[in-house]
Amino acid sequence: MAAAYELLFEIGTEEIPAGLLAKALVDLREIASERLKAARLGHGVVTTFGTPRRIVLSVADLADRQADVAELMTGPPAKAAFDAEGKPTKAALGFAQKMGVSPSELTVTEVPGKGAYVAARREEKGAMTRALLPKLLADMTRAIPWKKAMRWGTLDEPFVRPVHWLVALYGGEVVPLELFALPSGRTTRGHRFLSPGVILLDGTLADYMSKLRGAFVIVDPEARRTMIEAELVRIQGEANVRVRPDPPLLAEVTNLVEYPRAICGSFADRYLEVPEEVIVSAMRAHQRYFATENAGGTLASKFVTISGTLVADPDMVRHGNERVLAARLADAKFFFDEDLRTTLEDFAAKLDGVVFQAKLGSVGEKVARVRQSVVAARAGVDRAKFDRAALLAKADLVTKMVGEFPDLQGKMGQHYARLAGEDPEVAAAIFEHYLPRGAQDRLPSGALGAAVGVADRMDTIVGCFAVGLAPTGSADAFGLRRASLAVLHVLLDRKWPVTLGALLDSAIGELAPKVPWVRDVRQQVLEFFATRLRGLLIEVKKIPPDCADAALAAGFEDVPDAFERAKAVARLRERPDFEPLAIAFKRVANILKGEAPRGEPEPAKFTHPSETALWESLGTIRRRVEDFIAERRYDMALRELASLKPSVDKFFDEVLVMDKDPAIKNNRLALLGAINALFAKIADFRQLSVQA
Repeated sequence: MAAAYELLFEIGTEEIPAGLLAKALVDLREIASERLKAARLGHGVVTTFGTPRRIVLSVADLADRQADVAELMTGPPAKAAFDAEGKPTKAALGFAQKMGVSPSELTVTEVPGKGAYVAARREEKGAMTRALLPKLLADMTRAIPWKKAMRWGTLDEPFVRPVHWLVALYGGEVVPLELFALPSGRTTRGHRFLSPGVILLDGTLADYMSKLRGAFVIVDPEARRTMIEAELVRIQGEANVRVRPDPPLLAEVTNLVEYPRAICGSFADRYLEVPEEVIVSAMRAHQRYFATENAGGTLASKFVTISGTLVADPDMVRHGNERVLAARLADAKFFFDEDLRTTLEDFAAKLDGVVFQAKLGSVGEKVARVRQSVVAARAGVDRAKFDRAALLAKADLVTKMVGEFPDLQGKMGQHYARLAGEDPEVAAAIFEHYLPRGAQDRLPSGALGAAVGVADRMDTIVGCFAVGLAPTGSADAFGLRRASLAVLHVLLDRKWPVTLGALLDSAIGELAPKVPWVRDVRQQVLEFFATRLRGLLIEVKKIPPDCADAALAAGFEDVPDAFERAKAVARLRERPDFEPLAIAFKRVANILKGEAPRGEPEPAKFTHPSETALWESLGTIRRRVEDFIAERRYDMALRELASLKPSVDKFFDEVLVMDKDPAIKNNRLALLGAINALFAKIADFRQLSVQA
């Protein structure tokens, strides 16, 4: 049995941005697992850790040598490998040379389903792990996919930040490795300020973690997160406030420090006159402070900052943070007071001078197009309120406050509209037209905000496609994928009687004077939405892929309707008799492929009792099915259609559809066409994963 030892690998760097560190640790763990498997090296648990100044890989029970290889490799077909006299051809000789064997060692083996092939046995003795590790570790390091990397000094090799030391230990012994012009060793470094000296390691993860904790470095991000949470609880008890939960900020701060310590500060109560979103944004986005609240849930004039070190005088740190925040809040209050001197309508008028996109014109022109969208009428919202909300929706983009705090767009417009006495529904719509802003965001609570948001996004999507800014690969400068998903989510939520086609035509009509060729992109945009809708149904709504495909093939422009049909087909799949049922009706659809039956079948031309029986069965249920479809009761419609299966099976067992007599053939195709026409209103059964 092969021996196994622990691998410890650390890359010591200058401070890595928090937003990059978390992903890098996940990537490195996956890369290491893949590379070790490819190298045929058995191992135990692969773990990664990290702080702003280090990335750590630990592999437990890493085998001390590769597994041996003994396998039969196939080459060219036997008939191509030997001539009529049985001598090896160039194909056989080339294969033998590639495998490192003599032609006489080649054998012939039977490959199931293919025939006889030349084969050679490949045997490879596993190499020692210590010899493989230098290249493996270097390759793993280079494979980390940083969003941004840099070069430093005279080195040509990029990394996220300059590297200052390397630890590479296997079984307690140094793995000889050179990266970034640095040799590997067994010494690491502690906290930059609290314990900057060199630390000698014995090679085990337990020793590494223990010594670094003693040097004020908590290497495990989960342990740091737990420490921060405990610190926040401590502050809550000492300051008599409640720290507002903020998981994204907690995750970010966890990767900003090596040894967390919370300090509570405060700001003047007069700043609470500013909308609390402004205060929270100033604290959170600019300073990484946690907001606090009173027992009633209102914002308190205290904050919590996470320091990355222990300090002799916490009051000095507190006062420093308070001064920085006070300056930010003073600016915010000034911007707020200044903005209130101007009406939202006056701000909206300034949008004519703000470029949305060079070929699509200004934001003001975009607002004018949105105000004319057909969605207002189809959504059943008050036309005057829609027009007002659309007019003011982008007005805060030119305010001083949003200029300084871009993340507050929409929210400041809502505040300014409320303070100006605008209709509450209009004020809410100014903010809610941006919702949802991402996959985890909430949907608009009001129909008015939802309607303005759909109109706004449709203008953006159609316009960008028209001027050649459709998403390509990872490039999506205007966030069109996110915008299209937002439209689909809103349509599913609201169930308005409006189709994607109608929304597109409305946006195209408004854009045509600016971009005359915009009509050419209609089909392209529809296909873009179809792809997004398919993903939404499968990934979010958990519809089986073939059921989603079947429903969408029958139509997708009415988004809520497509979803209801997909759900009905998915529920049909849960029936114990689904497969034979689907096969029967998939067969109906398949036989009509390439055929174009016209009109209704003529019963007088039926020549077999099974034709008549199938026609009568269809007549019995057709009206009920059509009524159920009209009412979007697709489960009931499919249940009725399923009752046709015995008659369909008997028809196919006893009748040849493609009769030699054209009149009989066409009449039978018309009969199947009448059945398929009902199914086709719900789904295309040819898309289902069953063998017809």
